[in-house]
Amino acid sequence: MYGESKNPRSPGATGTDDLDRRLVLLLQANARESTATLARKLGVARTTVVARLARLESSGQIVGYTARLGGDAAGRSVQAFVGVTVSPKSGRDVVKRLSELPELRQLASVSGEFDYMALLRADTTARLDALLDEIREIEGVLRTNSSVVLALRVDRQT
Repeated sequence: MYGESKNPRSPGATGTDDLDRRLVLLLQANARESTATLARKLGVARTTVVARLARLESSGQIVGYTARLGGDAAGRSVQAFVGVTVSPKSGRDVVKRLSELPELRQLASVSGEFDYMALLRADTTARLDALLDEIREIEGVLRTNSSVVLALRVDRQT
């Protein structure tokens, strides 16, 4: 299938091949897909899928499975990207405090105007406002800049 031979190349201990990439793409689309269905879609034996999943998990390339909210559930929340500037040598403590917020979806260190970019998801705008206040009160946070997400145009979560 997909131009792949029936005996796919076995990747190295940490490397991935085309079969691994296609497997991960299928899991990203539906992490609850059965190994039998995944095997059928990939054109390989179920035992191959089980072995590949075990290797990807043990190597840390797959670190978990999650439920993504869709439609109504996602529409009932508000998301914002928040640029955070911190004082020198405060980064570690600020990251620790930010990671304690359950509404924090992602946190990345970035180049440019800010030190970090956070993605927050809150149930209401009032909760988002309170979160932003909490972030600004963290010792070491010098400045924040928020952009509320109005509509998600493309979502290719990895």
